[in-house]
Amino acid sequence: MSTLPPIPRYAVFLVLLALAAPAAAQPSATAEWNAYDDALASGERQATLWRYGWGGIYAASLANNIYQASEADDDDDRFDGRVGAVKSALALGGVIADPQPHPAAHRRLEALAERGDGQALTDARELMRATAAEERARHAWRARLDSLVVNTLGGLAIGVGDDRPRDGLVNFATGMLVGEIQLWTQPTQAGAALNRFQPATLSLGGNRLDYQYAWVLTPSQVGVNIRY
Repeated sequence: MSTLPPIPRYAVFLVLLALAAPAAAQPSATAEWNAYDDALASGERQATLWRYGWGGIYAASLANNIYQASEADDDDDRFDGRVGAVKSALALGGVIADPQPHPAAHRRLEALAERGDGQALTDARELMRATAAEERARHAWRARLDSLVVNTLGGLAIGVGDDRPRDGLVNFATGMLVGEIQLWTQPTQAGAALNRFQPATLSLGGNRLDYQYAWVLTPSQVGVNIRY
């Protein structure tokens, strides 16, 4: 008489989770609120520092390029100053016109906490997921397209328009490097908060199973990790 192979432990867990999802206890609401508030408060501080820091860098670069465009002794330096002034102005405008989502999200979370009804925590989770989604979008390859276009045109203006290919290549590479640093210094606290494992309990009849779950939110993946 043949025997059935043993059923893997994870398969039993997934079946129980599917059958008893309504009975699964949620992690501490207070701990979850605190985690979200801490993440968005930290994100707001970093977003403010990011905005004023990069705004100051681009404003100083703009002023220097405007000066070089009119006062530099060398014709090449004056031409580079004009190209740099356009690039710095566009970058400064982007920092001012496209603020990070964390300050507004933090204010929204505080309003939800004051509301305190049964739907508030669900709305807070959705707010965190939306903020994390915007963080991912700001780090995705599409976020580099504007920098690629501006730096390509600046490099061509110098390399082809002013017949200095090497200087044009350097201008392009330098601009892309600065843009990449700007991109990676943006805050990512919302995604980190959702990726944190949180405790929960699954109850089915007289059986109790403690486990942890975490949202997985990256530029290429969205899902849930479960460990027990």
